[in-house]
Amino acid sequence: MPLSVIPFQIVHEDSKTAARIGRLSLPHGEVLTPVFMPVATQASVKAISNEELEELGITIILANAYHLYLRPGIHVIEEFGGLHNFMGWHRPILTDSGGYQVFSLAQLRSVDDDGVTFRSHIDGSEHRLTPEAATKIQEAIGADIIMCFDDVVPYPCEYRRAKEAMLRSTKWAKKCKQTHTRVDQALFGILHGSTYHDLRRQSIEMMLDIGFDGYAIGGLSVGEPKELTFELVELSMELLPKGFPRYLMGVGTPYDIARAVSLGVDMFDCVLPTRLGRTGVAFTSLGKLNLRNARYSIDHLPIDHQCSCFVCKRYSRAYIRHLMRSGEILGARLLTYHNLHFYASLMEMLREAVKNGTLAELVRQLKEIEGVEDS
Repeated sequence: MPLSVIPFQIVHEDSKTAARIGRLSLPHGEVLTPVFMPVATQASVKAISNEELEELGITIILANAYHLYLRPGIHVIEEFGGLHNFMGWHRPILTDSGGYQVFSLAQLRSVDDDGVTFRSHIDGSEHRLTPEAATKIQEAIGADIIMCFDDVVPYPCEYRRAKEAMLRSTKWAKKCKQTHTRVDQALFGILHGSTYHDLRRQSIEMMLDIGFDGYAIGGLSVGEPKELTFELVELSMELLPKGFPRYLMGVGTPYDIARAVSLGVDMFDCVLPTRLGRTGVAFTSLGKLNLRNARYSIDHLPIDHQCSCFVCKRYSRAYIRHLMRSGEILGARLLTYHNLHFYASLMEMLREAVKNGTLAELVRQLKEIEGVEDS
């Protein structure tokens, strides 16, 4: 199996779980894992500036090739010499290939063995994406890590369709690797097979034979039972080699992340902290708070006594509730900042727990907190 072109060093392993701390050395900087990547779908983490992301200690973000291809267009990004220059972000970027977005957003899509024909969700214009095109688009974007183009299926999914998509995604992954030429850019393969154990095993075996710089578990968190998700994650971790970064796509809550870390996952992305922040929900050390709730209308307390972010040092729950109820943009910004601070702190806590051998206890604590939610 080929070695990765990007240095990935495991610097510590937990003796009680499968968790590890790793160091990814990327062209735009070093990333310690386990790491959470805020989602910057259209070259922006919603409601947050790049300066604030840097202040929060965010080391890598996720952008999306599908959205950037449609708007502003790859020619615009190339004019600036790549996405880093275009958006003024000079730390690492990972780009998703757009397979999931074509599946979930595109109108009138048609999938065949060579690619996908679809109509834009923006203006209805027709487009064609192939593995080769998706790879070239991501090369032009210039992300530090790019993803193979894949055929995404929903849950539940019949075995026949799941197998078809897994084999197609493997075929496309091989084409992506053959097309990829940038030596300063890592290419990750995406594992598929829906909720079928034998298909997941087959996917991993074939993707390892092709050989990638890292491996992502795709096709999960699409509505399947949570226990089944982690059953398949654990299966994948047992079969994937230790010396490569492992990325669980689209996960998740603090407990989900901690549980996956204990199984050996290194990288995560999810819209939860930013999306919930924009709707008035805050993550705290005692569970989620819905600050639109009337009980906070004269609450003098900060969002979370245990949080050190500037939002909790300066603003009350009552004031933030007022902003959200009034439709003031500042409310969404403050809650998004706080939630991202919470997630950044969570990853630091997880890495520290791996070092200290206390990860299993932290996972148990987060499981208890997960059930505490303001309605």
